[in-house]
Amino acid sequence: MLQSLVSWAQQLLGDLRRVWQHGQAPVPAAKIHTSRPPATYEPLRRVLLTDGVARTLFDEFGQHRARDHGLDETGWLLVGHRRADEALVLATLPAGVEYDAGVGHVWFNSSGQALGSRIVRQADKRLAILGVVHTHPGSLRHPSDGDFRGDSQWVRNLRGKEGVFGIGTVDAPADGGCVAWQPQANVQCLGSLRFSWYTLRQDDAQYRPVPVEITIGPDLALPLHPLWPALEAHAERIDRLYRQQARMTFEVISDDWGPGLVLTMPLAAPGDAVRVLVRRKEVRYYVVRGGELFEAHPPEDGHVDRGVYLLLAELAARGP
Repeated sequence: MLQSLVSWAQQLLGDLRRVWQHGQAPVPAAKIHTSRPPATYEPLRRVLLTDGVARTLFDEFGQHRARDHGLDETGWLLVGHRRADEALVLATLPAGVEYDAGVGHVWFNSSGQALGSRIVRQADKRLAILGVVHTHPGSLRHPSDGDFRGDSQWVRNLRGKEGVFGIGTVDAPADGGCVAWQPQANVQCLGSLRFSWYTLRQDDAQYRPVPVEITIGPDLALPLHPLWPALEAHAERIDRLYRQQARMTFEVISDDWGPGLVLTMPLAAPGDAVRVLVRRKEVRYYVVRGGELFEAHPPEDGHVDRGVYLLLAELAARGP
Protein backbone atom coordinates (compact mmCIF):
# COMPACT_ATOMS: atom_id res chain seq x y z
CA MET A 1 0.00 0.00 0.00
CA LEU A 2 2.79 2.44 0.89
CA GLN A 3 4.54 1.80 -2.42
CA SER A 4 1.25 2.38 -4.25
CA LEU A 5 0.81 5.70 -2.49
CA VAL A 6 4.38 6.73 -3.31
CA SER A 7 3.89 5.80 -6.97
CA TRP A 8 0.59 7.70 -7.06
CA ALA A 9 2.22 10.81 -5.57
CA GLN A 10 5.15 10.62 -8.00
CA GLN A 11 2.76 10.26 -10.93
CA LEU A 12 0.71 13.24 -9.73
CA LEU A 13 3.80 15.43 -9.41
CA GLY A 14 4.99 14.29 -12.82
CA ASP A 15 1.64 15.15 -14.38
CA LEU A 16 1.67 18.55 -12.71
CA ARG A 17 5.18 19.24 -13.99
CA ARG A 18 4.09 18.39 -17.52
CA VAL A 19 1.03 20.60 -17.22
CA TRP A 20 2.92 23.53 -15.75
CA GLN A 21 6.08 23.27 -17.86
CA HIS A 22 4.59 22.39 -21.24
CA GLY A 23 1.17 23.81 -20.58
CA GLN A 24 -2.39 22.80 -21.15
CA ALA A 25 -4.60 25.51 -22.53
CA PRO A 26 -5.40 28.12 -19.90
CA VAL A 27 -8.82 29.68 -19.65
CA PRO A 28 -9.24 31.54 -21.91
CA ALA A 29 -6.76 29.92 -24.30
CA ALA A 30 -5.90 33.07 -26.23
CA LYS A 31 -6.30 36.78 -25.99
CA ILE A 32 -8.99 38.40 -28.05
CA HIS A 33 -8.02 41.54 -29.89
CA THR A 34 -10.79 43.97 -30.63
CA SER A 35 -11.08 47.69 -31.13
CA ARG A 36 -11.23 49.99 -28.13
CA PRO A 37 -14.63 50.56 -26.48
CA PRO A 38 -16.58 53.25 -28.31
CA ALA A 39 -16.73 56.77 -26.93
CA THR A 40 -20.52 56.70 -27.03
CA TYR A 41 -23.08 53.91 -26.97
CA GLU A 42 -26.17 53.74 -29.13
CA PRO A 43 -29.21 51.56 -28.41
CA LEU A 44 -28.44 47.93 -29.20
CA ARG A 45 -29.61 46.94 -32.67
CA ARG A 46 -28.51 43.30 -32.42
CA VAL A 47 -26.96 40.68 -30.15
CA LEU A 48 -24.22 38.39 -31.49
CA LEU A 49 -23.75 35.00 -29.82
CA THR A 50 -20.76 32.84 -30.60
CA ASP A 51 -21.78 29.36 -31.66
CA GLY A 52 -20.03 28.11 -28.52
CA VAL A 53 -22.22 30.28 -26.30
CA ALA A 54 -25.40 29.26 -28.12
CA ARG A 55 -24.50 25.59 -27.78
CA THR A 56 -23.79 26.01 -24.06
CA LEU A 57 -27.18 27.62 -23.45
CA PHE A 58 -29.15 24.95 -25.30
CA ASP A 59 -27.10 22.02 -23.95
CA GLU A 60 -27.20 23.09 -20.32
CA PHE A 61 -30.87 24.08 -20.48
CA GLY A 62 -31.67 20.61 -21.80
CA GLN A 63 -29.54 18.96 -19.11
CA HIS A 64 -31.25 21.03 -16.43
CA ARG A 65 -34.69 19.98 -17.66
CA ALA A 66 -33.71 16.32 -17.35
CA ARG A 67 -32.88 16.65 -13.64
CA ASP A 68 -35.21 16.06 -10.69
CA HIS A 69 -35.75 19.80 -10.25
CA GLY A 70 -35.91 20.54 -13.96
CA LEU A 71 -38.97 22.76 -13.57
CA ASP A 72 -37.03 25.17 -11.34
CA GLU A 73 -35.61 28.21 -13.03
CA THR A 74 -31.93 28.35 -13.92
CA GLY A 75 -29.74 30.87 -15.69
CA TRP A 76 -26.43 32.27 -16.86
CA LEU A 77 -24.60 35.58 -16.66
CA LEU A 78 -23.44 36.83 -20.07
CA VAL A 79 -19.96 38.29 -20.59
CA GLY A 80 -18.49 39.78 -23.73
CA HIS A 81 -17.84 43.01 -25.63
CA ARG A 82 -20.21 45.95 -25.69
CA ARG A 83 -19.74 47.70 -29.00
CA ALA A 84 -21.30 50.95 -30.20
CA ASP A 85 -24.65 49.43 -31.17
CA GLU A 86 -24.25 45.67 -30.67
CA ALA A 87 -23.29 43.19 -27.98
CA LEU A 88 -20.96 40.24 -28.67
CA VAL A 89 -21.49 37.47 -26.09
CA LEU A 90 -18.31 35.44 -25.57
CA ALA A 91 -18.85 33.64 -22.25
CA THR A 92 -21.54 32.17 -20.00
CA LEU A 93 -21.22 32.01 -16.22
CA PRO A 94 -23.77 29.54 -14.79
CA ALA A 95 -26.14 30.31 -11.94
CA GLY A 96 -24.13 27.78 -10.00
CA VAL A 97 -24.59 24.84 -7.70
CA GLU A 98 -25.33 26.72 -4.49
CA TYR A 99 -27.97 29.00 -5.96
CA ASP A 100 -31.55 29.60 -4.84
CA ALA A 101 -34.23 28.68 -7.35
CA GLY A 102 -37.83 27.58 -7.63
CA VAL A 103 -40.50 27.53 -10.29
CA GLY A 104 -40.87 31.29 -10.01
CA HIS A 105 -37.42 32.66 -9.28
CA VAL A 106 -33.68 32.16 -9.57
CA TRP A 107 -31.07 33.98 -7.49
CA PHE A 108 -27.55 33.46 -8.78
CA ASN A 109 -24.53 32.61 -6.65
CA SER A 110 -22.79 35.94 -7.11
CA SER A 111 -19.50 34.99 -5.43
CA GLY A 112 -18.93 32.14 -7.88
CA GLN A 113 -19.80 34.33 -10.83
CA ALA A 114 -17.54 37.13 -9.61
CA LEU A 115 -14.57 34.74 -9.49
CA GLY A 116 -15.53 33.19 -12.84
CA SER A 117 -15.59 36.66 -14.36
CA ARG A 118 -12.09 37.41 -13.02
CA ILE A 119 -10.75 34.18 -14.52
CA VAL A 120 -12.31 34.81 -17.94
CA ARG A 121 -11.19 38.44 -17.97
CA GLN A 122 -7.60 37.38 -17.33
CA ALA A 123 -7.04 37.27 -21.12
CA ASP A 124 -8.99 40.40 -22.00
CA LYS A 125 -9.69 43.11 -19.44
CA ARG A 126 -12.22 44.69 -21.78
CA LEU A 127 -14.68 41.85 -21.30
CA ALA A 128 -17.72 43.12 -19.45
CA ILE A 129 -21.02 41.87 -18.10
CA LEU A 130 -23.64 42.24 -20.81
CA GLY A 131 -26.78 40.74 -19.34
CA VAL A 132 -28.56 37.66 -18.03
CA VAL A 133 -30.36 34.62 -19.40
CA HIS A 134 -32.84 32.76 -17.23
CA THR A 135 -35.56 30.20 -17.78
CA HIS A 136 -39.28 30.08 -17.11
CA PRO A 137 -41.01 26.76 -16.35
CA GLY A 138 -44.13 27.57 -18.42
CA SER A 139 -44.57 29.43 -21.68
CA LEU A 140 -43.91 32.99 -20.50
CA ARG A 141 -41.44 34.01 -23.22
CA HIS A 142 -41.09 37.54 -21.91
CA PRO A 143 -39.40 38.83 -18.74
CA SER A 144 -41.88 39.08 -15.87
CA ASP A 145 -42.90 42.15 -13.89
CA GLY A 146 -40.59 40.94 -11.13
CA ASP A 147 -37.73 40.67 -13.62
CA PHE A 148 -38.38 44.26 -14.74
CA ARG A 149 -38.24 45.66 -11.21
CA GLY A 150 -34.77 44.24 -10.69
CA ASP A 151 -33.41 44.65 -14.23
CA SER A 152 -34.45 48.29 -14.55
CA GLN A 153 -32.18 49.14 -11.62
CA TRP A 154 -29.35 46.78 -12.59
CA VAL A 155 -28.87 48.07 -16.15
CA ARG A 156 -27.71 51.43 -14.77
CA ASN A 157 -24.41 49.70 -13.91
CA LEU A 158 -23.77 48.30 -17.39
CA ARG A 159 -21.92 49.84 -20.31
CA GLY A 160 -24.30 51.91 -22.36
CA LYS A 161 -26.82 51.66 -19.49
CA GLU A 162 -28.42 48.79 -21.39
CA GLY A 163 -28.58 45.05 -20.78
CA VAL A 164 -29.26 41.92 -22.81
CA PHE A 165 -31.87 39.52 -21.43
CA GLY A 166 -32.76 36.06 -22.66
CA ILE A 167 -35.75 33.99 -21.56
CA GLY A 168 -35.65 30.21 -21.97
CA THR A 169 -38.86 28.20 -22.32
CA VAL A 170 -39.79 24.68 -23.43
CA ASP A 171 -42.59 25.42 -25.85
CA ALA A 172 -41.00 25.47 -29.29
CA PRO A 173 -42.81 23.49 -31.98
CA ALA A 174 -40.68 20.43 -32.61
CA ASP A 175 -40.50 20.79 -36.38
CA GLY A 176 -36.88 21.87 -36.65
CA GLY A 177 -35.36 18.46 -35.97
CA CYS A 178 -31.75 18.60 -34.79
CA VAL A 179 -31.07 21.96 -36.42
CA ALA A 180 -31.70 25.29 -34.69
CA TRP A 181 -34.05 27.71 -36.38
CA GLN A 182 -35.40 31.21 -35.85
CA PRO A 183 -39.16 31.77 -36.23
CA GLN A 184 -38.58 35.44 -35.38
CA ALA A 185 -35.52 37.68 -35.41
CA ASN A 186 -35.27 37.64 -31.60
CA VAL A 187 -36.10 33.95 -31.11
CA GLN A 188 -33.94 30.82 -31.34
CA CYS A 189 -35.37 27.29 -31.19
CA LEU A 190 -33.75 23.86 -30.99
CA GLY A 191 -36.01 20.89 -30.46
CA SER A 192 -38.56 21.97 -27.87
CA LEU A 193 -36.24 24.58 -26.34
CA ARG A 194 -36.70 28.26 -27.08
CA PHE A 195 -34.70 31.38 -26.19
CA SER A 196 -36.32 34.80 -26.68
CA TRP A 197 -34.06 37.85 -26.57
CA TYR A 198 -34.66 41.39 -25.34
CA THR A 199 -32.83 44.51 -24.27
CA LEU A 200 -33.64 47.04 -21.57
CA ARG A 201 -32.14 50.51 -21.24
CA GLN A 202 -32.07 52.77 -18.24
CA ASP A 203 -35.45 54.52 -17.85
CA ASP A 204 -37.16 52.32 -20.46
CA ALA A 205 -40.76 51.49 -19.62
CA GLN A 206 -40.52 47.99 -21.11
CA TYR A 207 -38.18 45.48 -22.72
CA ARG A 208 -37.50 45.70 -26.45
CA PRO A 209 -37.15 42.57 -28.64
CA VAL A 210 -33.67 42.51 -30.18
CA PRO A 211 -32.47 40.51 -33.21
CA VAL A 212 -30.00 37.75 -32.32
CA GLU A 213 -27.39 36.30 -34.68
CA ILE A 214 -24.72 33.59 -34.47
CA THR A 215 -21.04 34.06 -35.23
CA ILE A 216 -18.24 31.51 -35.03
CA GLY A 217 -16.38 31.53 -31.75
CA PRO A 218 -15.97 29.83 -28.36
CA ASP A 219 -17.68 30.05 -25.01
CA LEU A 220 -14.62 31.31 -23.15
CA ALA A 221 -16.02 30.21 -19.79
CA LEU A 222 -17.03 26.68 -20.80
CA PRO A 223 -13.88 25.01 -19.35
CA LEU A 224 -14.92 26.47 -15.97
CA HIS A 225 -18.35 24.82 -15.95
CA PRO A 226 -17.16 21.33 -14.82
CA LEU A 227 -15.19 23.12 -12.09
CA TRP A 228 -18.09 25.17 -10.82
CA PRO A 229 -18.76 23.26 -7.55
CA ALA A 230 -15.10 23.66 -6.52
CA LEU A 231 -14.99 27.24 -7.72
CA GLU A 232 -18.09 28.16 -5.70
CA ALA A 233 -16.84 26.40 -2.57
CA HIS A 234 -13.66 28.50 -2.49
CA ALA A 235 -14.80 31.59 -4.42
CA GLU A 236 -14.78 34.19 -1.65
CA ARG A 237 -11.34 33.24 -0.34
CA ILE A 238 -9.76 32.87 -3.79
CA ASP A 239 -11.22 36.22 -4.78
CA ARG A 240 -9.78 37.80 -1.62
CA LEU A 241 -6.41 36.23 -2.38
CA TYR A 242 -6.54 37.58 -5.95
CA ARG A 243 -7.14 41.11 -4.70
CA GLN A 244 -4.20 40.82 -2.31
CA GLN A 245 -1.76 39.16 -4.73
CA ALA A 246 -1.45 41.49 -7.71
CA ARG A 247 0.41 39.03 -9.96
CA MET A 248 -1.71 35.97 -9.27
CA THR A 249 -2.90 34.07 -12.36
CA PHE A 250 -5.42 31.29 -13.03
CA GLU A 251 -5.27 28.19 -15.20
CA VAL A 252 -7.65 25.28 -15.72
CA ILE A 253 -6.21 21.79 -16.06
CA SER A 254 -7.79 18.41 -16.64
CA ASP A 255 -6.16 15.05 -15.94
CA ASP A 256 -7.03 11.57 -14.72
CA TRP A 257 -8.33 13.07 -11.46
CA GLY A 258 -10.67 15.44 -13.22
CA PRO A 259 -10.69 19.21 -13.73
CA GLY A 260 -8.75 21.53 -11.45
CA LEU A 261 -8.08 25.21 -11.02
CA VAL A 262 -4.43 26.22 -10.60
CA LEU A 263 -3.54 29.45 -8.81
CA THR A 264 -0.01 30.74 -9.41
CA MET A 265 1.66 33.41 -7.26
CA PRO A 266 5.20 34.36 -8.37
CA LEU A 267 7.92 34.63 -5.74
CA ALA A 268 10.83 37.08 -5.74
CA ALA A 269 13.29 34.94 -7.75
CA PRO A 270 12.53 34.63 -11.48
CA GLY A 271 10.65 31.42 -12.22
CA ASP A 272 9.91 30.66 -8.56
CA ALA A 273 6.28 30.49 -7.51
CA VAL A 274 3.68 29.12 -5.14
CA ARG A 275 1.03 27.09 -6.91
CA VAL A 276 -2.26 25.83 -5.51
CA LEU A 277 -4.33 23.10 -7.14
CA VAL A 278 -8.00 23.37 -6.23
CA ARG A 279 -10.42 20.56 -6.91
CA ARG A 280 -13.88 19.87 -5.57
CA LYS A 281 -12.70 17.72 -2.67
CA GLU A 282 -9.06 18.72 -2.23
CA VAL A 283 -6.62 21.61 -2.14
CA ARG A 284 -2.90 20.98 -2.76
CA TYR A 285 0.02 23.35 -2.40
CA TYR A 286 3.27 23.35 -4.37
CA VAL A 287 6.44 25.42 -4.49
CA VAL A 288 8.51 25.91 -7.64
CA ARG A 289 12.15 26.79 -6.88
CA GLY A 290 15.11 26.57 -9.19
CA GLY A 291 13.06 24.74 -11.80
CA GLU A 292 12.03 22.00 -9.32
CA LEU A 293 8.47 21.35 -8.12
CA PHE A 294 7.87 20.38 -4.49
CA GLU A 295 4.62 19.59 -2.72
CA ALA A 296 4.08 21.51 0.52
CA HIS A 297 1.77 20.79 3.44
CA PRO A 298 0.91 23.99 5.30
CA PRO A 299 -1.18 23.50 8.48
CA GLU A 300 -4.40 24.80 6.98
CA ASP A 301 -8.09 23.92 7.35
CA GLY A 302 -9.27 23.93 3.75
CA HIS A 303 -9.20 27.73 3.48
CA VAL A 304 -7.12 28.47 0.40
CA ASP A 305 -5.99 31.95 1.37
CA ARG A 306 -4.95 30.86 4.87
CA GLY A 307 -2.95 27.96 3.46
CA VAL A 308 -1.13 30.24 1.03
CA TYR A 309 -0.12 32.75 3.69
CA LEU A 310 1.02 30.04 6.08
CA LEU A 311 3.15 28.62 3.28
CA LEU A 312 4.56 32.07 2.41
CA ALA A 313 5.40 32.65 6.07
CA GLU A 314 7.22 29.31 6.21
CA LEU A 315 9.20 30.15 3.06
CA ALA A 316 10.09 33.57 4.46
CA ALA A 317 11.34 31.99 7.69
CA ARG A 318 13.61 29.65 5.76
CA GLY A 319 15.16 32.54 3.85
CA PRO A 320 16.51 32.45 0.27
